[in-house]
Amino acid sequence: MSSRLRGGLSAALIALACLLVPFGALAAWAAYGLTDGERWVATLAPLSRDPDVRDAIADTVGDGLAREVSVAGPAGRDVPAFVHDAVRSFTRTPAFATAWDAGNRATHDAVLRALRDGRTGSVTVDLAPVTAQVKDQLAHDHVPLASRIPVEHTEVAVLPAQDLDRLRKGFHVLEVAGFWLPVSAVVLAAAGIALSVHRRRAIVATALGTALGGALLGLSLAIGRMLTLEDLPTDVSRAAVGAVYDALTGTLRTCAWLLLALGVTVAVGTRFSRYLRPDRLLRARRGSAAPAPAPAQPPTRVRA
Repeated sequence: MSSRLRGGLSAALIALACLLVPFGALAAWAAYGLTDGERWVATLAPLSRDPDVRDAIADTVGDGLAREVSVAGPAGRDVPAFVHDAVRSFTRTPAFATAWDAGNRATHDAVLRALRDGRTGSVTVDLAPVTAQVKDQLAHDHVPLASRIPVEHTEVAVLPAQDLDRLRKGFHVLEVAGFWLPVSAVVLAAAGIALSVHRRRAIVATALGTALGGALLGLSLAIGRMLTLEDLPTDVSRAAVGAVYDALTGTLRTCAWLLLALGVTVAVGTRFSRYLRPDRLLRARRGSAAPAPAPAQPPTRVRA
């Protein structure tokens, strides 16, 4: 194989490997990070202490509970304020953190079960256990009318039926791609470096391409966050959704920074390692140890 052909094939393999880096990281995150129930709950658990998330939940749950409680007369006008204050206080208790984790676990299990089996229809979650915990906490705090809050099995749709088939197909693709894309990127990069005529240059190019892939991944996450917040309805808290987005994509952001740092470090180290080769160091040492030539003596003039 000619050196020109080897160089072209090496460049193509390295370019393809670098192109697969951000997609491989994204697929692996979706296939292994989002499908782990315990990791999902642990990732979202700190949000139970986020002020924006607390306020959004207090407003949503408070509105729902206030609609369920009907009191005639002037006292009925004070019920929504009592309920909202009570729910807001509840979000600052350990019981809320427990209910938050339980709700996230139930939602994750329901969605994942629907994506992996062949069920049809909307994916729903029963909020009765969460409502019961809220009611018990309100009654324990002697909140007026807390005992009149009904605890009913309310099925809340978290995944519409019309989106289930499309998401199921995409999920199966991600499960396969989450393993094979990163492996393919490594194999292609190794093959490109092995075929290269100038392997040092190939390693530098691969490292810089990896760093560029990490930068593109980080940029994509920032653009995705912006687009997600722009498409929200007006009655949804942007700060709360932003906090959830940041929590879910935290691993990806870390991966993007690691790819960027690793690529730049390997590229710089490989580029300057040629100056540290033993033969170069030996020649430099010999050159510095060689004696300097003696200065030329002026010719001696002999008198006749």
